[in-house]
This record gives sequence, structure tokens and C-alpha cells, in this order.
Amino acid sequence: MNLEQKLEELKKRDRLAADGGGEQRRERQHKEGKMSARERVEFLLDEGTFEETDKLVTHRSNDFGMAEQKFYGDGFITGYGRIEGRLVFVFAQDFTVFGGSLSETNAAKIVKIMDLAVKMGAPVIGLNDSGGARIQEGVVSLAGYADIFLRNTLYSGVVPQISAIMGPCAGGAVYSPAITDFILMVEKTSYMFITGPDVIKTVTHEEVTKDQLGGAHTHNETSGVAHFMAHDDAECLSMVRELLSFVPSNNLDDPPRRQCNDPIDRADAALDRIVPAESNLPYDIKDVIHAVADDGYFFEVQEHYAKNIVVGFARMKGCSVGIVANQPAFLAGTLDINASTKGARFVRFCDCFNIPLITFEDVPGFLPGITQEYGGIIKHGAKLLFAFAEATVPKITVITRKAYGGAYCVMASKHIRTDVNYAWPTAEIAVMGPEGAVDIVYKRELEQAENREAVRQKKIEEFRERFANPYVAAERGFVDAVIQPRETRKKLIQALAMLETKRDKNPPKKHGNIPL
Repeated sequence: MNLEQKLEELKKRDRLAADGGGEQRRERQHKEGKMSARERVEFLLDEGTFEETDKLVTHRSNDFGMAEQKFYGDGFITGYGRIEGRLVFVFAQDFTVFGGSLSETNAAKIVKIMDLAVKMGAPVIGLNDSGGARIQEGVVSLAGYADIFLRNTLYSGVVPQISAIMGPCAGGAVYSPAITDFILMVEKTSYMFITGPDVIKTVTHEEVTKDQLGGAHTHNETSGVAHFMAHDDAECLSMVRELLSFVPSNNLDDPPRRQCNDPIDRADAALDRIVPAESNLPYDIKDVIHAVADDGYFFEVQEHYAKNIVVGFARMKGCSVGIVANQPAFLAGTLDINASTKGARFVRFCDCFNIPLITFEDVPGFLPGITQEYGGIIKHGAKLLFAFAEATVPKITVITRKAYGGAYCVMASKHIRTDVNYAWPTAEIAVMGPEGAVDIVYKRELEQAENREAVRQKKIEEFRERFANPYVAAERGFVDAVIQPRETRKKLIQALAMLETKRDKNPPKKHGNIPL
């Protein structure tokens, strides 16, 4: 074979690898509203930056007639490229080849790029569209999953790991995305579940569709498994790019910075009037976040789940920050099981990757009720406390209104190592609200009073004047300053600038034992 023939052979194999399962199967993907695996990779990465690895890998299975069915790449596309000029590693499952199923050899392809990503300090992005483990290979395909799970775990908190679910992801396959930092799903075309509708019908006699069981809406609204929901593949991949713009490439880097043309001392007079005069009336905490963030932009995480707490990313003077905020417009901003776990996971992610935390607090307490107690609100609420307490990144808290009881302590209070604590003049910091406090403190007096309700109202007003304000806490140094709401942006940026060189660490240990 001469040189020209050898080059032609290389081109032929490259063409076969690029063709995957063939034009007909790709068209089927398009008819379902899905991009092909290669189209996804090209859309995700900066143009012309993708370098493919293991393009000519084939499986080694000879059972069930598999020896006659071999495709270059073996159904997975792996490699590296750039997003906004930054190095990332990516794998995409190609549903046109054996249903994107995981084999011994394509699992090794993923393991290889994950190991490289950690050496280079670069994020790993998985584009999932797979029928699961390749049944024809038996235990070796399961071993491939376990090899990936191990790396997901060991590299957690070292490099960001992002999973885009862009088709089926079922059975053991779901555990890799579950360990990664963020999961994105696509409406109507993606789903995740441990056991499918057919098995559920056989075992429990419950009838449910794939979409009801594990679709994008289910996991974004009900289970909280997913963090983002997109309408189509293009929006999903754009969200991955947007998410990475807030996140450093690894745990040793600082978060990305952007040019900021929004004035640092921009004051928003509307903030002075945003908290209603009546403390039982709601307002939208997102209005506060938009008012203080650069250009009013907030990239919300888990928008559709546990709406009583709001988490996401923003920029302050061009620097990435993580925002955690109670939402008085939903369940009065109380902390419940779902809100606690949602907040805790986000706080821990930010702490892993050196992203400063800003907390906006308006919390009347933990949600009462049998369902919450039986569900373990004690241990789940403790997760949020644990996460804030162990975090060593710069932490700033702004109390806008209520900060009652144990929830006051949990929401990044001064006592759990928060660096800068501000309060608005509307802040109410107390063990509980005036009504509940009066009923307990003056119980006997109220029982004996002739005009019980008039006496009660008088005591409530006295309690509110004495305790339901920020000044007792300010006198103790539990808040560093009571600030005018319109100055919040300026104060936050000044505090962040002061905290840029913060160094803090936890006692030496293998790891803490977070209440799971």
C-alpha cells in the first residue's frame, strides 16, 4: 500500500466515524426535534475548536452477532475544545449507533477525557442521549459505568461537571449526571428515571408515561433532580455556555471577570419602598436581586423548584457571585425540606469553586407541619446550616425584613462566620414574630385581662418597637451596619472588594459528615 492509498484509507475511516449510524437515523433524530451528536458538539463549542479523541475506537464484543456490527467511535464522540476561549472537555452520546448505549470501550473514552480534564483543570460536559448499558456486553458495560461514577465522585469539587440530558437517560446511567454539579433537561425530548413505565406497571400497577415519570417538567418542578429546563437542544447548549461564564475552570482558579459599565454606586430609590409597611404582605425578592446586580441580570438556578428560596448567579462590578435569597412571595419565604436542600447544594457548589456568596434574608422560620417533621425537616434544614457554616468563600448577608428564630441563625448569620452582615431599617431580628412572642411571654397576663384583645395588641406594638428592628442586633455587633436600601449595590461591591484577599480554612479532617 503506497502513501496515497494509506492517506485514502485514513480519510475513509474518518468519513465512516463522522457518519455514525447513517443519514437515515440522523434524520429520525431531526424529526424528533433533536440535533445529531456532532451538531450538538459543534453548536456548544467555539467554532473550529473541537479536537476529537478516540475517533476510531471500536467495541470488542463478539456475542449476539456484534462482531459484524462495528462503528468507528462506538457511539460516543469525545474530545476537547473551547467555550469563550476557555478549554473544556466534552462527550456526546450518539443515539444513531446502538442507541447511544454504553460499552466497555466507549466508557474508556469518557474516563480518558475526564482524567485529562482534571490534569488540565478544565470543566467536563456530558451530552447524554443513550439507551443505557449495552446489554450484549453484560457486566463489562456495567463496569464502564462504575469507572465513570468513581471519577464523577473523585473529581467533584475539583473541576465543574455539567450534564445535559438531551434524550433518554435511564437505569444506572442516571447516577453519573446525579453526581455532577448541574443537570439540564430538554422539554418533550429528554427524560431520566431509575425504572421505566413498563417495570413500574408490572411491579406497582401504576400507569405513567415516560414524560410524566421523568420528563423535564417532572425533574425541574417536582423532584428537583434537574437545575435547568430548555425548550430545545439549541437553548440547552446555550444555557451550558451561559452557566460556564459564571464558573471558574477548576477549584484553584478565581471565577471569570467581565468588563462592567454599570456604575458601582448606582442607587435605586425604589428599594427604599420595596418592603411593604405591613410585615405579613409579600414582595418579590427577585426585584431586589435585579436592582443590585450588574445590568440587572440574574441567572437563576432551579427556578421551578422550591420557589420559597431563590438561588443563582449574578455579577457585581464584573465579578461572579452566588446569590441565595428567601422569597417572601412564595410560602412567605419559610424554609422547608426542599428549599433547604436546594440552598445547601448551591452554597456548597459556590464554596467548592471560590464564588462569593451573597444572602438576602427575609425568613419567618421553618415551615411547620406534620409532613415536614415526618419528612425530616430537622436533618434537611441542618444541611443548609452546615453548608453556610463550612463555606470559607467571602460571605455577605443583607437582612431585608424578617430574621426569626433558628432560621435567622441558618441564613448566613454573623455567628456562622459570615464576613459582612447588613440590615435594612425594615429588618426584624427576633426569636419569633411579635404576635407569637406576646402569646407566650404574656400568656398569664392575657388570660387574666378583661379586654384581652386590646391588651394583646398593645403588647404586640410594644414588642415590635423594642425587638422587631435591626438595632438590638446592631448594638451587639451581630449586624455590621444598618444601611439605606438604595445603597445596597454600593455596599455589596465595597464589601466584596475588601474580601478579595480573604483566607479562611476549616480544621484538618478527611471531610465533614453533613446530615444527609
